[in-house]
Amino acid sequence: MKRLYTLRRRLFAPLVYLAALFLIFEEWLWDLGARLMLKLSAFPPLRALERIICSLGPAAAMAVFLLPALMLFPVKLLALFAMARGHAFMGISVFVLAKVAGTAAVARLYALTRPALLRLRWFAWLHGRFMEVKQRWIARLKASAAWRECRALVDSARERLRRWRAGWRRGRFAARPMRVLRRFSAFWRMRRR
Repeated sequence: MKRLYTLRRRLFAPLVYLAALFLIFEEWLWDLGARLMLKLSAFPPLRALERIICSLGPAAAMAVFLLPALMLFPVKLLALFAMARGHAFMGISVFVLAKVAGTAAVARLYALTRPALLRLRWFAWLHGRFMEVKQRWIARLKASAAWRECRALVDSARERLRRWRAGWRRGRFAARPMRVLRRFSAFWRMRRR
């Protein structure tokens, strides 16, 4: 029995790491989308549209909430079609942009329509169950070694990026691109001779 447990743990270990990375990415994307859409909502026409969305009834709020998923589905299919036709970079780029835009729109629409959606009994029940299961799984995932390792990896990458940006602002890296361009230009002048 212990062998089976060990085998199962080893087989599922990569999936746990993948789930941890996916969850970190999804949290980051949700927060980024919410901040971006909050800044965009300062635009007067969007502010008026948000007021209209907030005043919708439960059924209309559900239709508005599902709208981004329905609108982006054909875009994602076209991205998959492009990848199947040999345009992998373009397809992946379109797919990632659609994911970012869709997540940003859903994050904002969720914040706007949540009070109306929670008036639907079935939605409130499903929402409560989903949040309960989600919190339980997130707690299990955050207690795992995979989460701690992925979190440390992400935090170290974030810290390196912060230091790089600080160095760029101070001008430490500003001379390097010019030096590379001068070398590149000298190389090509030598080749033309």
